[in-house]
Amino acid sequence: MKAMEGYLGFLGLLVSALLVGFLAVLFTLVWVLHYREGLGWDGGSQEFNWHPVLTITGFVFIQGLAIIVYRLPWTWKCSKLLMKFIHAGLNTVALILAIISLVAVFDFHNTKNIPNMYSLHSWIGLIAVIFYASQLLLGFLVFLLPCTPPALRAFLMPIHVYSGLLIFGTVIVTVLTGVTEKLIFTLKNPEYKTSPPEGIFVNTLGILILVFGAIIFWIVTRPQWKRPTEPNAKLLQPNGSTPEGTDYSMTGDFGNVDKSDEDSEAVARKRNLKLDEAGQRSTM
Repeated sequence: MKAMEGYLGFLGLLVSALLVGFLAVLFTLVWVLHYREGLGWDGGSQEFNWHPVLTITGFVFIQGLAIIVYRLPWTWKCSKLLMKFIHAGLNTVALILAIISLVAVFDFHNTKNIPNMYSLHSWIGLIAVIFYASQLLLGFLVFLLPCTPPALRAFLMPIHVYSGLLIFGTVIVTVLTGVTEKLIFTLKNPEYKTSPPEGIFVNTLGILILVFGAIIFWIVTRPQWKRPTEPNAKLLQPNGSTPEGTDYSMTGDFGNVDKSDEDSEAVARKRNLKLDEAGQRSTM
């Protein structure tokens, strides 16, 4: 197995991502347990507090881990199918937690007779959940079912990659607008604009979430840290290079993207083209 280029840099960023992500989850728990009313499921403020806890734990931290799971060099000896299931499993857990967090906030609003879906935060958040669920379902149907045509996988691969990164970025924006909205609504005495301790603490939480997202984006967009191409695809290339038309510099192996599927499809198209040309020459 080829050694990862810039391994120490990758390891440093990975440890930083895990540390910052864990701190973000911890800060969220301290926020709702110390500054707010705690956690419960009674239709009141304690039930609402599950919304930020589950969103940041699942939709931010776990989704971030799912994004970079293909980049871990210790998993490169594992089968690609196993890594697909691990990636899909992490995303499924994140989606379940996100849905529960939505149930908590809708239940709280309905109990308190607060209108639903009136703020920009709620609009972006619901769109993110819907697209995330669609992304997960599409990934399962296209990249996990063996009956899916390789041509369809190759066509949808860059779309899946781009939409996955877009959804993750949208989730970061949604969380930052959500915590700001919560502080503006709840901090009255002292007010948020006077920078009370809770406001400073939650602002720090927002910075942690932003830094976590930035590290994840950096890791997943470095081409030198992508999972190596499967050996069976490289055997078809005399110099072991990547087949033409398969280099997505932004993506690597993010999401359910199967680089080996892409390589195999490109090689097959190139080989068939050569056979067609040879056949035409032989009939002349």
